[in-house]
Amino acid sequence: MKPINRFALTLPSHSANEAFARAAVAAFLTQLDPTVEEIGDIKTAVSEAVTNCIVHAYPDTIGKIYITVDLHADRTVTVRIRDAGCGIADVAQAMEPLYTTAGGERAGLGFAVMQSFMDGVKVRSKLGRGTTVTLKKKLSLRVASHAGTR
Repeated sequence: MKPINRFALTLPSHSANEAFARAAVAAFLTQLDPTVEEIGDIKTAVSEAVTNCIVHAYPDTIGKIYITVDLHADRTVTVRIRDAGCGIADVAQAMEPLYTTAGGERAGLGFAVMQSFMDGVKVRSKLGRGTTVTLKKKLSLRVASHAGTR
């Protein structure tokens, strides 16, 4: 299905850019008049995906993070977050809750969080070539309210 509008953003994998990516995606979504909860869900999933790029894809360097957001006439939002980093050796294992390669204070819940807030999460990765995370969410239909009518 062809999108009715598209947004693309490329930014370096500095940790400070995670908040900007989340805010930029949320601002673009407002044209579909999502609920506060829907915006929060998408912002959380985007934060997790961008953080994965920063922490895992480019652990010892700064690389590029590519974000595209497609808005569809049926109110489906598709967010793709791609890196050209080290890739994931075993995607199924990486998506298991509590699995992490970073150690330390990392809980290994990034993909589980994404799955809990989105209707669909797809992860494609090639070692040495990078990872693409595709997030999908169907926004609810909102009924316009008419102030002053009873």
